[in-house]
Amino acid sequence: MSAIEVRDLSISLGFGPAKKRILGDVCFAVEAGESFGLVGESGSGKSTILRCIARLLNSWEGDVKLEGTSVNDMPFADYCRAVQMVFQDPYGSLHPRQSIRTALQEPLRIHRMDRQVERMERALIDVGLNPDFLARYPHELSGGQRQRVAIARALILEPRILLLDEPTSALDVSVQAEVLNLLADLRAKRNLTYLFVSHDLAVIDHMCERLAVMQHGRIVEVMSRDVLATGQANDPYARELIQASLEYDQAV
Repeated sequence: MSAIEVRDLSISLGFGPAKKRILGDVCFAVEAGESFGLVGESGSGKSTILRCIARLLNSWEGDVKLEGTSVNDMPFADYCRAVQMVFQDPYGSLHPRQSIRTALQEPLRIHRMDRQVERMERALIDVGLNPDFLARYPHELSGGQRQRVAIARALILEPRILLLDEPTSALDVSVQAEVLNLLADLRAKRNLTYLFVSHDLAVIDHMCERLAVMQHGRIVEVMSRDVLATGQANDPYARELIQASLEYDQAV
């Protein structure tokens, strides 16, 4: 049974003549414990897929299943315990007037989980931060530290699936590497399943076993990570995307 199964996912936004199809009949599956990437140019629909799975968009058609159950049939509390999302912007993901303690404690309080102080302190330690950070506010943290807090908040309910929307693209290059390695370590330790969106094929190569290439709201090819090294994709756009990435890496 797949951890994530997406079948014929379609969504249109707008009304009347301005209505535009954003996703068209998207299909893919992610196995339990796998890290699966979504790549493509800006506007190809990568983040929209995450938002549909995360129930941030509701007007889609098709079927999305998590561990065999349709997301529309899951009680919201059960859904939140199964899947969480980490967003791109570390500066916009935390409330500026709420302490880190409040940010981490709120999901624990909502879900009535015990040992809250212990869980909060452990969550910070797991992402490489001192428990003293509970008393700090977002403006006192760097971008990398904020994103670590965002990851801690996503993991504090002990989900099995993480949706990752360009989680390092807003960070400095040196910090990007630290956060990516952290995510890789957490996945190995907790046997997490990742659905990882990025425009950077080097990041996908580092983080994912398989990936889907998207263009104009559709998946044009699903491939293994090994194809990134050879560029031998079947779809012309996928080959062009990989070749452009290889040439950029060689130039750098």
